[in-house]
Amino acid sequence: MPQLTETSTEDQQLLDKLRPSRIVLPVLIGLSVVGFMFWRSYKPGDLAPLANAKPLWLLLMLVVLVARDAGYVYRIRYLTQKVLSWRASLDVIMLWEFSSCVLPSAVGGTAVAPVLLHKEGIPLGKSVAYIMATAMLDNLYYVLAVPLVVLIGGDALYPHEALQGGLVATLRIGFILSYVFVTVYALLMLYAIFINPQSVKRLLVRLFTVRGLRRWRNKAYKMGNEMVLASAELRNNGRAYWLRAALSTAFVWTARYLVIGCLIAAFIDVSWPEFWLIFGRNLTYKVILLIAITPGGAGIAEGAFPTFFGKFIGTATMTNFMVLIYRVVTYYLYLVLGAVFLPRWVARIYGKRITDGTD
Repeated sequence: MPQLTETSTEDQQLLDKLRPSRIVLPVLIGLSVVGFMFWRSYKPGDLAPLANAKPLWLLLMLVVLVARDAGYVYRIRYLTQKVLSWRASLDVIMLWEFSSCVLPSAVGGTAVAPVLLHKEGIPLGKSVAYIMATAMLDNLYYVLAVPLVVLIGGDALYPHEALQGGLVATLRIGFILSYVFVTVYALLMLYAIFINPQSVKRLLVRLFTVRGLRRWRNKAYKMGNEMVLASAELRNNGRAYWLRAALSTAFVWTARYLVIGCLIAAFIDVSWPEFWLIFGRNLTYKVILLIAITPGGAGIAEGAFPTFFGKFIGTATMTNFMVLIYRVVTYYLYLVLGAVFLPRWVARIYGKRITDGTD
């Protein structure tokens, strides 16, 4: 009976996080911000570049979007050692993206992903291990990509043209601090998974006994246990497993950061140096999204977009149009897809349990 109660509670919490009504708030916030931006700066003549749209770049943007999602599906299927079918992998990724859109950016879909895998029949310990592996790989991509884009873009990664000196300095400090935090976290996960998980667990618990941090001690203890489980599940996987995981991670994140450049190039003539600078600015733009407290960064992502990319687009009206299209294809689309995939997934998972007599 306790196990059934615990399962029911877990199910209820999951379905509460994924309920379709959560779409309303981020859509209202995001579209209200874009609407205000258009109202403040709209000039019909500024949309003239739309008549010169380049179909090849638009097609390339769509290819990049599809490739990104295909890469995510491939990665989760092979990280779970093909326990997930292709259909289950697609469902998990769509619901993972949906949860990232309806939960605050600081929480993201990572909080929901282990439960999704668990509902697909993967033991919870393994589910946590696989999601920790994706988080570690994602962070390592960022750790390796930042020095490269800094080398290429230098100080141009910061939007001097849109921000005053003090704000640029604040953004630079935030970027550096976020990089240091992600690097330390990635290295800690590497050490915990492959070398000594117990020592990292003890370090976390001791760290969160310090006054001011004690209220998060239970979470730190839980995270330490998860690292120990992840280590047991993952450390013995061969080189081919990790090479495939690393390459698919590099593929999906590179595709993710290429979307804005492809979108801008579809309407505005940009040089290749500018295109790669746009790619690099995605990493500084990400700092703003990391600290966003709204669901999926709604409103904040739209409001910050012109600061980072307006320089490459030109007029405020055209920039606002780009914001709208960008959020449609990378955010609102996944709200719609999540609302489509969720009922099908619920019917497949919970219908199966009822049929099997496990509910």
